[in-house]
Amino acid sequence: MTATTIAIIVLGVLFVLLAFISYVKAPPDKAFIISGLRRRTIIGAAGFRVPFLERLDKITLELIQVDVKTSDPVPNADFINVNVDAVVNIKIGKTPEMLEKAAMNFLNASPKYISDVAKEVLEGNMREIVGQMHTKEMVLDRQKFADMVKANADPDLARMGLEIVSFNVQNFNDNDSAIENLGIDNIAQISKDAAIARAQAERDVAIAKANAEKEANDANVLAQTEIAKRQNELAIKKAELKREADTQLAIAESAKSIQAEEQRKIIEMKTGDADVARQMKAIEIKEREVEIAEKKLDAEIRKTAEAKKFAVQQEADAKLYSIQKEAEADLVRRQKNAEAEKFEAERKAEAQKAIAEAERVKGENEAQVIAAKGNAEADAIKAKALAEAEGILKKAEAMKEYQDAAKLDLQLAALKLYFEKLPDVAKAVADGYSSVDKIVVWGDNGGKLVDGMTTNITKITEVAKEALGLDVGSFLNDLGARIAKSKDSSDDTAPKG
Repeated sequence: MTATTIAIIVLGVLFVLLAFISYVKAPPDKAFIISGLRRRTIIGAAGFRVPFLERLDKITLELIQVDVKTSDPVPNADFINVNVDAVVNIKIGKTPEMLEKAAMNFLNASPKYISDVAKEVLEGNMREIVGQMHTKEMVLDRQKFADMVKANADPDLARMGLEIVSFNVQNFNDNDSAIENLGIDNIAQISKDAAIARAQAERDVAIAKANAEKEANDANVLAQTEIAKRQNELAIKKAELKREADTQLAIAESAKSIQAEEQRKIIEMKTGDADVARQMKAIEIKEREVEIAEKKLDAEIRKTAEAKKFAVQQEADAKLYSIQKEAEADLVRRQKNAEAEKFEAERKAEAQKAIAEAERVKGENEAQVIAAKGNAEADAIKAKALAEAEGILKKAEAMKEYQDAAKLDLQLAALKLYFEKLPDVAKAVADGYSSVDKIVVWGDNGGKLVDGMTTNITKITEVAKEALGLDVGSFLNDLGARIAKSKDSSDDTAPKG
């Protein structure tokens, strides 16, 4: 190995060694300051320095915690001696100015040394701020106290290249227990406020409860009132419905009664019509019988002439008597039916009138009913007698060829029938009044009643006169004269001595 080679090797080893010695690498929490040939600062980077010609110094950039306490109590604005305990975090600033100042004050210094220096500065500023603030303000607003201390200490620390990262007040206390008493006062005030709040809350609860009970009671009263109203409306509605039902029922009953009355009237009318038709048929039959009898009589008269005169006369008398009996029976039946119907109708009419006109009108109506009944009976007798008389007249017309003797016999037969039926007529008139319990006569109606009875009896005489042409009074007078004349003639013709 030659000297040149060795020299090259040695130079190489020296270069490597020199490079190793010259290479520096700074972590992020430290600042490397190289001074000598050229000054430069490396933070979190690598670089080279010239050995023996340049110098390497270090400054910590880590966070440094400083426990700041007042060594002696400090009087505040209230002249209360207060002790303050705070924790402050500081660090060296990274700006070139701050690094320059830090290099001048804390180059290669330990964190403890930096903390002790900063503690003295911070304590002095904190004592200054304590003297400016009141106790209550300090206790209630610690952030304000910290901000004031920080603002007051920042310029002093900046001149040393330091900056405050955080400032936290741990505690305030005093030897006279003023802060504690302030707390007690606050506690008492808080207790008082709490008691007042509790009382107010209880009052509000009571008021709310009372209002709720009142609203519930009002709602209950309103509901009960509404229920009562609804019940009253229901009762009224039920009463109205019942009234309507009763009204409809009464109308139905009245309609039923009216319908029954109408049906009864219709039945009575139909019955009356049937009776009239039946009576008309009977009259027609009797007229046919009369016609047949007349024709038969006429034939017998023509055949038998004078020999059968007496027989024909007797047969005519018998038939006349039979017809009269049948007519009388039919007359009595019709009379009774007419009397019953008329009496029933008039009785109902008079009953309705009696409600308004009392006993007087009732008595008058009863008298009128009796009179009308007698008139109806007389009219019925007259009608029947006229019918019978027509038959007799037809027979009499057939017998006109007979002499006066036959006529006289016929008149005597009619007179006999008149006197035989006169008691029946009087009895029928009397029977019309026998069903009357009591007759009340007002004013001069008594005379009218008697006149009506007499008129009903004497009407039979008028019927005989109209139907037969037989005046009973004249006939009796004429018959008496004939008898007297006949007697005188007998006396004259009788032998004397």
